[in-house]
Amino acid sequence: MRVSEALKARKSTRAYLNKPVEQEKIERVLNAARHAPSGVNTQPWQVAVVTGSKKEALCAAMENTFRAGNKGTMDYQYYPLEWQGIYKDRRKACGLQLYSTLQISREDKERQLDQWAANYRGFDAPVILFFFMDRIMETGSIFDYGMFYQSVMLAAMEEGLATCPQAALAEYPELVKESLGYSDDTLLLCGMALGYEDTGALVNSYRTPREEIHQFTRFFD
Repeated sequence: MRVSEALKARKSTRAYLNKPVEQEKIERVLNAARHAPSGVNTQPWQVAVVTGSKKEALCAAMENTFRAGNKGTMDYQYYPLEWQGIYKDRRKACGLQLYSTLQISREDKERQLDQWAANYRGFDAPVILFFFMDRIMETGSIFDYGMFYQSVMLAAMEEGLATCPQAALAEYPELVKESLGYSDDTLLLCGMALGYEDTGALVNSYRTPREEIHQFTRFFD
């Protein structure tokens, strides 16, 4: 698959087959992604690959915490404190597209809650990746991390695997770090579901739109 094709084909997958992912495949994905660029070659990424009973226990702890009404506090501010303009519009449209696909009405708060809770199970993918970075690093390293993160998703496609990048998996950093043995000297940046796509699942049937290049690009000559 050409790079341009992979970029267009990649999507956030929210339903997976109950099929284990071979460790060799995960290692090949990370081995490819490690070649991502970073400022002065700092390579700030630290990855936890979580499967099996450890994943089940950690996901249950996160979901139970969420359902108890604790929204958690991320190690950094991911989203704006106040949504405005086109960003507010796109956020709203994204949620509406998900709920309309699943036929979840605005009034059905219980199903909305259940759908959001699925985030903390990594949508029941067999593998969850957690991405950490040392606190001593600064904003530029988060920029570097994005290139690594995208590289993981594209490399996964080559292995026939699907992914879903998830900020929600970083909403309970203390819980995750305690479970996995990471120090508070690290930042939990995000997580990622990884597995084989359930192509028959309705939730995987839609795609969010992207702006045309003339909407975000200016050419100077």
